[in-house]
Amino acid sequence: MATRLLGLDGLAVERVELDAEGCPVVDLFTGDEQARCCPGCGQRAVRVKQWATTRLRDLPVGGRPVRLRWRKRRWYCPTAACPRMSFTEQVAQVPARARLTRRLREMAARSRLEMCVVGDEGSAIDPERASMIRSVRMWSAIARPASPRSTPAPPL
Repeated sequence: MATRLLGLDGLAVERVELDAEGCPVVDLFTGDEQARCCPGCGQRAVRVKQWATTRLRDLPVGGRPVRLRWRKRRWYCPTAACPRMSFTEQVAQVPARARLTRRLREMAARSRLEMCVVGDEGSAIDPERASMIRSVRMWSAIARPASPRSTPAPPL
């Protein structure tokens, strides 16, 4: 269902709720059996090490922002000689350790290029894309760690 609704191959929708601001929160689980194959050796894992929830950022759906929560498994690799030992499920749109979907990253890159060529958000970009650009900028500002230079030195 996530493939049809969100266009995220390999993920399935478990539940959809609205948060306090009325933003849809979509709980996802892995629906692709290939995600349990070790990226190091290719062997199919059978033993779960732990569960993890990843909060993803994605493009708006139907003109509305959406929050994605993916409950995924960390697997033990069954091959004793494999250097990976364990790995977390991943799908094409959400590679390992990613917090943004691949398509959001690609759209942000295209939008940044357009911004360099066209100018600010209001000129020659449709309103939905301008909203997405503002969202990416906001998330970038939140996710960016504070510069060590911006922290005042403790008094001696």
